[in-house]
Amino acid sequence: MKIWSDSEVKALFGEVEKTKAQQSSLKKAFIIHAQKFGRKQNSVRNYYYHEVDNLLKDSQRCNRLGIDISVHDKTHFESFDKLAEENLFEEIEKLLAEGLSVRSACLKLSGGDLTLMTRYQNKYQNMKKKLSAENVIPFRQKLLTESDINSLFLGLVKLIKKTALEEEKSKDGQLLKRAFEEIGRKDKQLEELKNKFEMLKLENEALKTDFDKRAAFKSHLDKNRLQKKEGDTKRI
Repeated sequence: MKIWSDSEVKALFGEVEKTKAQQSSLKKAFIIHAQKFGRKQNSVRNYYYHEVDNLLKDSQRCNRLGIDISVHDKTHFESFDKLAEENLFEEIEKLLAEGLSVRSACLKLSGGDLTLMTRYQNKYQNMKKKLSAENVIPFRQKLLTESDINSLFLGLVKLIKKTALEEEKSKDGQLLKRAFEEIGRKDKQLEELKNKFEMLKLENEALKTDFDKRAAFKSHLDKNRLQKKEGDTKRI
């Protein structure tokens, strides 16, 4: 593994010390350093543990860099999160595809750090057993070809069309349902109007009958008055 410049090593260890003082995860220190120096987070983490080993064996360099190695306890590794596990698994799988053994792949990824190599190897074996037991395809192991992408795209287009048709059918069904409901309401209103009309007809007939009776009674009275008047005239 290529040795970093003294200034970058001091910057990395300083960032780790700052993170530990804040009681934050070491991952935060690795991310910050990776962003500052244009490196990958995994590479920064691997180099840190590799450099801790080097400084434990080289007190003169440790003093020259002004690093308090006692602060950098390597017995407690930064735990793997799900993304780190996936990345590690993928990197090992790629090296296995190139013909390396699991041990050689882990040794390469650890930068020659035997302790870290053992940890990587154990993590990989455990993940392999878990995937085998669950019958799960390894993370991102298969790269998609252009044909695979086209097939996925066509499948997506068909799914979108099917969904659109189902939505239209659903809309048509809702419209038809609302139309029947509206017809039902109109029929009810029409029936109510018919009943009111029949009642008005009955009331009108009753009024007409009453009017006819009144007219007949008035005519009868008028006739009697006329007859009485004519009788009176004759007697005079």
